[in-house]
Amino acid sequence: MNILFIGDIFGRPGRNTVKKVLKQYREEHAIDLAIANAENMHHGKGVTEGNLEEMREAGVDFFTSGNHVWKERKIVPKLGDRKLRLIRPANYPPGLPGHGWQIVEGAHKQRVLVINLLGRVFMPNDLDCPFRTADNILADNAQEKLSAIIVDFHAETTSEKMAMAHYLDGRVSAVIGTHTHVPTADARVFPKGTAFQTDAGFVGPIDSVIGAEKESIIQHFLTQLPVTHEVASGPTVFNAVKIEIDDKTRKAVSIIHLQQYLD
Repeated sequence: MNILFIGDIFGRPGRNTVKKVLKQYREEHAIDLAIANAENMHHGKGVTEGNLEEMREAGVDFFTSGNHVWKERKIVPKLGDRKLRLIRPANYPPGLPGHGWQIVEGAHKQRVLVINLLGRVFMPNDLDCPFRTADNILADNAQEKLSAIIVDFHAETTSEKMAMAHYLDGRVSAVIGTHTHVPTADARVFPKGTAFQTDAGFVGPIDSVIGAEKESIIQHFLTQLPVTHEVASGPTVFNAVKIEIDDKTRKAVSIIHLQQYLD
């Protein structure tokens, strides 16, 4: 099966870009399941039900997130509804709304386990161990008949993301990094069959600082004073990875990074 994982969709420019190109990518690459990170879809931080519906209509099947998923308060009490097709990182402390994993269906009824994890290095939250959380989720789903297992590891550092991929090599189909919004040139399949890219990149305005209007961010670095992060405008970029997976073995056959600039 072919899975498309779309990097962090940033604000309205990111959503508009997905609407322009996703249908083309689904057709050209025979995509069975399209997953996107949704945590920045609403004005660059957070996500709303309207954003999710807009992107579902554009062709996204399922959504992961990250530490910004809590920013839009109206979505928080609804995170427990699996019909929302949105998960949040699994290694937040117990008792919070929402789910950290979900089994979803591909175009040909393939059953895919999607797991969302949050890194701990340089992150502001006190989190449970993402490595042990992954172990627990895999153990809980050990008897499920699955065609693929996809992990979105939302983390700051390349070392933590790479360590997770090595730790899960052979146990999941892919570990894809998100959060830093800058695509890395290291897409590959690990020796035991797990596809990996340190960061898938983002979808949004390219003449920016990871999506935000650049002048205010520059002023922050010059003055160290807090600034308002506004979504930038202008040309955009679409970043995603396409993963081919053997349905029978759940091993990755290939992974390629896809990138397109739009005016």
